[in-house]
This record gives sequence, structure tokens and C-alpha cells, in this order.
Amino acid sequence: MQEICILTDSESAYTAQIHQISCISQTADQKGTTMNTRIDITGPLRERYDEILSPEALQFLTELHDRFAGRRHDELAARMRVRYALGNGRNLGFLPETQAIRDDAEWRVAGAGPGLEDRRVEITGPTDRKMTINALNSGANVWLADQEDATSPTWQNVIEGQLSLFDAVRGRIDYTSPEGKEYRVTAEQTPTIVVRPRGWHLVEKHLTHVDRAGRRMPASGSLVDFGLFFFHNAAELIAAGRGPYFYLPKLESHREARLWNDVFTFAQERLGIPHGTIRATVLIETYPAAFEMEEILYELREHCAGLNAGRWDYIFSIIKNYRGRGARFVLPDRDQITMTVPFMRAYTELLVKTCHRRGAHAIGGMSAFIPNRRDPEVTARALEKVSADKQREATDGFDGTWVAHPDLVPTARDQFDRVLQGRPNQLDRQRDDVAVTAEQLLDVSSTNGSITLAGVRENVSIGIRYIDSWLRGIGAAAIDNLMEDAATAEISRSQVWQWIHQDVVTEEGVQLTREVVEGILSDLLATLPRVEDDRLDDAADVFREVALGEEYPTFLTLTAYSRYLVEEPVPAAA
Repeated sequence: MQEICILTDSESAYTAQIHQISCISQTADQKGTTMNTRIDITGPLRERYDEILSPEALQFLTELHDRFAGRRHDELAARMRVRYALGNGRNLGFLPETQAIRDDAEWRVAGAGPGLEDRRVEITGPTDRKMTINALNSGANVWLADQEDATSPTWQNVIEGQLSLFDAVRGRIDYTSPEGKEYRVTAEQTPTIVVRPRGWHLVEKHLTHVDRAGRRMPASGSLVDFGLFFFHNAAELIAAGRGPYFYLPKLESHREARLWNDVFTFAQERLGIPHGTIRATVLIETYPAAFEMEEILYELREHCAGLNAGRWDYIFSIIKNYRGRGARFVLPDRDQITMTVPFMRAYTELLVKTCHRRGAHAIGGMSAFIPNRRDPEVTARALEKVSADKQREATDGFDGTWVAHPDLVPTARDQFDRVLQGRPNQLDRQRDDVAVTAEQLLDVSSTNGSITLAGVRENVSIGIRYIDSWLRGIGAAAIDNLMEDAATAEISRSQVWQWIHQDVVTEEGVQLTREVVEGILSDLLATLPRVEDDRLDDAADVFREVALGEEYPTFLTLTAYSRYLVEEPVPAAA
């Protein structure tokens, strides 16, 4: 129940006002009594924040929440019911009630919008000004402007990320670092921007939705991120020959896709934008969603461009949902769970087949290896690993892929250029040779590998150091020459939790207990280099709760956000 408690904390002290900037949406109840709904700002207003949090934008956010906040909570409750059923022995399958949708061979999705026809290389990254400029100069076809797993959702990151996007869309972004280094957009052709808002489960506690009954709840992170970007930039993007495009994360059902589709329909109508202008790419990164790919495409068909294989969150989702189901659902060390193990092959091949059958792009995932410009050996190894990963994706039929670093763009492009041979995509490759069963999607037990003390230490180390980075406002962190974000950190802490609760014995003969992992954690804290502003002690406390606790929190970021990232309001001057 922890997730819902956090999401519905209507009595939070953070709803005290420092600025009573609100927008009012006049509605009437059934008796005709006029009630006020609004969004209140409870976070501090810094330079230029008023450009993003304008009265008109807040009015738009209010209307989004009035119409969709209740449905969002209903879908989150539905997620909990599915998790409960899985934990009690149920296995997922393809839905019998939607068989007619899967059997109908005629329907297609809207497909690529302007600027999305060729997506062979997409660069991912957070939306701070420096990373925005680096992404725009990267030479990639698409920039996934990430307000989700690669962004620590501090109030500053949320609003200043919107300012970065606002300026980037208008071609006027620059940045000067504290050391005096200047960053400017120099590329003649910049990537098409696709924004990833936060998932349905996350809230924005610096904005409060006050409903018709006067109840106060934190705003939806999804509706805030989508709403602010769409309100300020949709018309500008359309005028520039592109459009408002989004990546939709963490969906677990076609009903959640339907909710997004209704949000899009309302938003376009509200701003006078033609229906179907929005294009969405859905990340299939939860285990339940893998069984509803066609249904998700169908619900979003008037706004859908494709699906993405979100590999790291997908692995995390399987561990989360089957963490208590016995030894056959226990995976080996994280670095042994590759894209070629049977259950990952089944998932990616089904995604390509499903997408191409419906005219949707299939976009591959991100290899975690990154180059190190100070270490040629590390760089050579990263390029070799990434090249092999992208060769596999291109050969399997994917239309494009992700990279996490500008230096990887040429490597990924080379592999897709070889397969595409001048074509913008390979939608014509139908993959009729693929037939994936429900059992293959859950064939975890065929994953070869072992659980070692080195793997345990690596998970603890990555978990602690990533959470430390996240608490300091950095959501994408280079750790041991790998790009770690919230998804990879979730795998690390979830494996530790599962290994302890399934009484795992390592290759060395050590039974994993809380005490053993606590000893590893203590040793790590004693050896990690410390700096004045580190958050390692706080990170250790979070890790203990999410990896060593008796209960399993559904997302490590939920408690950490409420405890550490919500800025205390300062009373307004009298």
C-alpha cells in the first residue's frame, strides 16, 4: 500500500503556500453550486520560473487534473491488484477479451510525424542546459529529452528543464559553465525533440491540485511534464515543421494507454491543434505491458508512432513482479542478463513483429557501456560492445536505437546504415518467422549464469553511488564506465532484496542475509572517497530501506523523493 499512500498524501505539510499563485477553473456540481479548482505553487519561484508557470499554463494544468487525476489513481490501483495477483501465483497471458483487436489485420497506427520518419539513432539525456546543447549538437536523428529516469526530479530540474526545452525549441539556448566554458548549438540540423514525462506513479509535490471538494493532493508528475511542454511549445514546433512528440514510460496496460490518448485528445482540442498532431512512442518496459503491445498501439493508434524496448526497466519489472515466486524466477548477476538470453529475445522479437504489423516504428534500447575520453582502452571496449548490440538490433528489424553519449552516435549509425541501405526504416520487414508464447516471455529459468559475491558488491556499490548522485540532483551518472539511471539502479537494489528473501547462496558458498549485505555496505561506505557535498549517508539509508527492508517498495524513488527532494516552503513575507 505504500505507493498509494505516497501518492494521495493530501495533508502534506508541503502544501503550505509561499506564493498563492493559482489559476481558477470554474466548474459546477450537480446542484449548480460553483466550486473552485486550481493548481497552487508551493515551491520557490526563481529567475524565469514565471515564464513556465504562467497563469495560462497553470489554468491548462488545472483542467488536465480536473479531468484525468481521478482516472490516474484508478489505474494505479489496478496496477496494485495485478501485482498482488502475480505475487499469489497468477501468471500473465495475452488477454482473451481483446482477441478481436489482435485478430483484426486491418488497423494501423498514425505512424511517424514530420521529423520522425528516420529514427535510426536517438540520443537520450536529461534536460539541463548543458546536456540539452550537447544533445542538439550530437548528430543524432532524435533527442529523447528525458524528464524521467535520467532526471532527478528536483524542483529546479523540473522547471529549469522546461526552460531549456522552451529555449531550445526557439533556437536560442546557450550556457556558460561555472568554469567559464561556453556552450552553444552549432549543428546545422538538430535532432527532433521527443519529451519523456514522468510515469503515472510519480507526483510533483511543489504543485498542488485543489479539487472541487477542496481536497489538496500533489500534482501528477506526468500531467505536469506533459502539460507544461505541450502548452508552451506545441504551436512553435508545428510552425517549425515538426510537432509535439512524447515518449510514454512505465505503462502497464492498454487502459493506461487509453488514458494518455484521452489526455492528448483533450489537450489538442483545448489549444486548437488538429487531432492527431501529437505523436507518442510507448516504452514497453514493464512485464505486464509485454502482453498488451497490440492493445496499447490500438488505444493510441491516432497518435502513435511506435514502441521502444526499454530493456533495463523491463528486467526490473520482472524481478519486481516475481520477486517472491521461488528459485526459478531468480536471475544471476546483473552483468550476465544480456539481450540474448531467451526471455529477452522473446520480448524484443515480439516487439518488432508487433510494431511492423501495425505500421509502427520499433526502437531499440540503450547499451549501458559508454566511452571514456581519458581512457582509450575503456573507449575501445565500449565501442565494441555497443557496435555488437546495435548490429543485433538492426539485424532483428529494429528501425532505430538509443545511445547515451554523443561519441556513440557514429557507431550506432554505422550498424543501422549497413542494414537500412538508404531507407529511413525497415517497416516492410514483417518478421512472420516470429511466434512468441506467454511461456517464452517468462522463461527466466533458462538464463544461464551465477550469483557471486562480486555481483552482490557491484549491486550495492552501484545502488549507493547512483542514489547519492540522484539526491544531489543528477539523474544520469557514469559509474564504472557504465551509464546508470533510475532503471539500472532499480535492478541492482531489487536483485539484492530478492536474493535475500529467496535465501540465495552465492557461488562462493555464502548465504545472503541482511547482515551479510549490511557488512558489504559498511565496507563500501568506509572506502568510497568522500566530498563535502556528498549524500552517501542519506543514500545508504535509502538503500537499506529499498533493498534490505522487510517490505519491498515498488519504486526506490518514491520515498527518497518525499524525504529528500521536496523543498520546504518558506512563509511569504507579511
